[in-house]
Amino acid sequence: MKFTAIAIWILRLLAAVIMLQTLYFKFTGHPQSVALFTQLGMEPWGRIGTGVLELIASVLILYPRTTGWGAALGLGLMSGALFFHLTKLGIVFDGDAVLFTYALITFVCCLLLLIKYRAQLSIGKRAISK
Repeated sequence: MKFTAIAIWILRLLAAVIMLQTLYFKFTGHPQSVALFTQLGMEPWGRIGTGVLELIASVLILYPRTTGWGAALGLGLMSGALFFHLTKLGIVFDGDAVLFTYALITFVCCLLLLIKYRAQLSIGKRAISK
């Protein structure tokens, strides 16, 4: 039981920290971030928009009552990131695979958290059906 709680917090922290640490690059217009979103044809709105959504996902993941919602949002965001790495950017971008690796780690963390907290997402469904 204690191991499970620790593992869940590790998944939460890992996903949130990875998403939060990229915000500096997105919000300050770091050249690598600008180059990435320019290559995707989504500069600057895509860079700022994904940054805002990653901030929201991180906060939701860290708050236990909304972890499922944050994990779902994070999973969607990382699905997009992985899609663009595999189709337009390449796994290696700007000389390394760090961004792809971070997206993959965050994807896995969010997927596991979503599985664990999937009942949180059905709360609204139950309320509507009553």
